[in-house]
Amino acid sequence: MIPPYLFAEISRIKNEAIASGADIIDLGIGDPDLPTPQPVIDALCKSAQKPTTHRYDETPRGWTSFLEAAASWYGKEFGVNVDAATEVVQLIGSKEGLAHLAWAYIDPGDLAIVPNPGYTVYKVNTLMAGGDVFEVPLRESNGYLPILADIPTDVAKKAKLFYVCYPNNPTGAIATSEFYADLVRYCREYDILLVNDMAYATVAYDGYKNPTVLQVQGAKDVAIEFHSLSKMYNMTGWRLGFALGNTNAVNNLQKLKSNIDSKAFPAIAEAGAHALTEVDNKHTIEMYQRRRDLLCDGLNDIGWKVQKPKSAFYVWARVPRSDMSSAEFAGEILKKANIVMIPGNGYGTEGEGYVRMSLTLMGDTDGSRFQEAVRRIKESGLVPQAVGV
Repeated sequence: MIPPYLFAEISRIKNEAIASGADIIDLGIGDPDLPTPQPVIDALCKSAQKPTTHRYDETPRGWTSFLEAAASWYGKEFGVNVDAATEVVQLIGSKEGLAHLAWAYIDPGDLAIVPNPGYTVYKVNTLMAGGDVFEVPLRESNGYLPILADIPTDVAKKAKLFYVCYPNNPTGAIATSEFYADLVRYCREYDILLVNDMAYATVAYDGYKNPTVLQVQGAKDVAIEFHSLSKMYNMTGWRLGFALGNTNAVNNLQKLKSNIDSKAFPAIAEAGAHALTEVDNKHTIEMYQRRRDLLCDGLNDIGWKVQKPKSAFYVWARVPRSDMSSAEFAGEILKKANIVMIPGNGYGTEGEGYVRMSLTLMGDTDGSRFQEAVRRIKESGLVPQAVGV
């Protein structure tokens, strides 16, 4: 039986509340809410006028200008050279690529190592492909990085894929270059394909810059990395992303995709190429940072101690009371404050005791709705007031 997608259930509950007339502040799904930059829209309009874009993309791995733009962007952003012709593949969004990679590599009886808590797509699609999963715990005490030494040797020997996601969804945690180096060595030792989901690669604050796994010497021998234009350029719904790295992994993913889809409308790919080469989306990052500060500083002021993320657009916070589970607290916040949060156990058992709040919120133009969220949370009485607050 295919489990329901987590956010579909959250949307159902939210829509019921809206139907009852409630003014909902939705801190649930991480869906960029600010408009796609106008230059990207203009590029789409221009490309859509070309007769050459109104046909199937029959290239092996994706629209040539898009692949070249992705390779160029990666080189400028992270200082790593990739070959657009052999080491990059275009995706219908990174979610699609991550899911289909499991189908390309996992046969019944095979195993994938997935994070717990983690984006549900890794686990669900491994299971749908007939494989098994080993859930490696991500815990606050280790900065939400997996402890490689704790993975049983028999699991490592059996694993085909090792999924990681940094900047992390749902915790907002970041990886270090040292961790990536250790992970590359580990995957080389056990002949595992390292799958790095970097959907939030450039969503970072206070001048922070994320490292990538492909910056590790020899990483291309064992790693493939996924990127999303949805998160980086507010191109939500355009369904455009790419994967790059190990040539065999790129080829295997492309072979599966060639039997499933016919790629995106080429005009969208050309607009994506323009985004990667010409567009600076710093306005969006500045807005996320303002919202982060208003939400985190506000919650800390009322006694709910939370950490500011350095990257991604999620605030991962401990439930501020001992008498409620994650789901119970999220339910009470929705009922008493009309605020949607995601219970942490929706991302795995290790997420119990936490909730996730997104910094994306439709209709917020200056951060004021995040201030309103703090006010409502305070008035709900659900956060026990800390001494001296």
